[in-house]
Amino acid sequence: MKSLYRLINRIACIAEALSEWSGRITAWLVLLMMLLISYDVTMRYVFQSGSVALQELEWHFFALIFLMGAAYTFKHDEHVRIDVLYQGRWMNDRRRAWVNLLGGALFLLPFCILIITSAFPFVHNAYQIAETSPDPGGLTHRYLIKAAIPVGFFLLMLQGIATMIKSAQAIFCSHDPKNGAGAIQKEPDGS
Repeated sequence: MKSLYRLINRIACIAEALSEWSGRITAWLVLLMMLLISYDVTMRYVFQSGSVALQELEWHFFALIFLMGAAYTFKHDEHVRIDVLYQGRWMNDRRRAWVNLLGGALFLLPFCILIITSAFPFVHNAYQIAETSPDPGGLTHRYLIKAAIPVGFFLLMLQGIATMIKSAQAIFCSHDPKNGAGAIQKEPDGS
């Protein structure tokens, strides 16, 4: 039982480390996108020299920021939710853990699996036909940005699993009032 507990904890730690890593990359992408947009606007309005490829690259950066930042945002509980129910007076940490566990199992994981499996043919088709931008001067290798869809949702799914593990630990393993649903629990001392 102790080794199973260790394995589950390890899975949650790895998933959370990946979410943290994707968040750091996303932060740098935000900075790069800001610089790219500043350069593009300066070139267009000061020097009257625009570029379709630069504009498409801005859209691609925005898509990457959204897709890669979703797991990090979910990890830090900064995502959109219906706070009317979740933050109500009658909701204690244990009930919130139940909401997170059931919400992840019934909604988040199936949705992520649906998007991931639906995106593979989409990405594969773009790769097979060597899809490029329909606009003259646009970017090539469109399958690369399309491949970010299953990658982003896979990272979100892993973070969802980590959150579900933490929630299950808060419901079933935590008897210490200081331990809430937000921290991965330490191993039990018993068997």
